[in-house]
Amino acid sequence: MTNNDIFKKLRVALQLRDDEIVEILQLVDFRISKAELGAFFRTEDHPNYKECGDQILRNFLNGLVIHLRGTKENPKNPKEVLAQKKTENRKQKTENREQKTDSKTTSEKKIVKKFTPKKDTRNPILGKVKFNNGKKKMD
Repeated sequence: MTNNDIFKKLRVALQLRDDEIVEILQLVDFRISKAELGAFFRTEDHPNYKECGDQILRNFLNGLVIHLRGTKENPKNPKEVLAQKKTENRKQKTENREQKTDSKTTSEKKIVKKFTPKKDTRNPILGKVKFNNGKKKMD
């Protein structure tokens, strides 16, 4: 398992966005851009893929400890920090849903018409031709 895999799994498990990871890294005075960070989360065959070094992962883990536990002067309870994060995520999801439903009123919604094929009103090329496919009529 590579450092990139560990980094990806931590990001998913803790539900961290890129801007939050940048803030966590800034807690230990390590600056990185979102673009550089995105290169770590790409697949290995992608042209912009970048190998995550030990220093970056180490700084992220140290920043994560400070983010969750706090400092000696200002300690935090990690469970409370994670619970607060979950409630914030839920609030954002509900706000996004409300914005989507509020943005379209019933009059603005597209009315989907049922497709009905049009009758061919053109003159047929062959005229009125009766095909019997080689079968003789029985009289």
